[in-house]
Amino acid sequence: MARPSPYPLELRKRAVRMVAEVRPEYDTEWSAMKAVAAKLGIGTTETLRKWVRQDQIDAGARPGTTTEESAQVKAMKKEIAELKRANEILKAAASFFAAELDRPQARS
Repeated sequence: MARPSPYPLELRKRAVRMVAEVRPEYDTEWSAMKAVAAKLGIGTTETLRKWVRQDQIDAGARPGTTTEESAQVKAMKKEIAELKRANEILKAAASFFAAELDRPQARS
């Protein structure tokens, strides 16, 4: 399970906006990201690059899995795991009761 990000969502959004705003002032997108990451105290430039790429995917400007789609897949995987557990419990219960029915009954 992934650990929660130490960076608040608002900081992420602000950093992505800042990269878009200052990009024309720099030779490359990486140098713009590097400057913004340093300004906002983001650990590594790669972290900011991932946020920018994910924002581009969410906006439809780049192919990939959107944040919403990732959340849906995660929720579905969790539901499938719960259903598998419930199915195993039901199978075990069915086996138990079937075995009880197959036992010879003592006559009184």
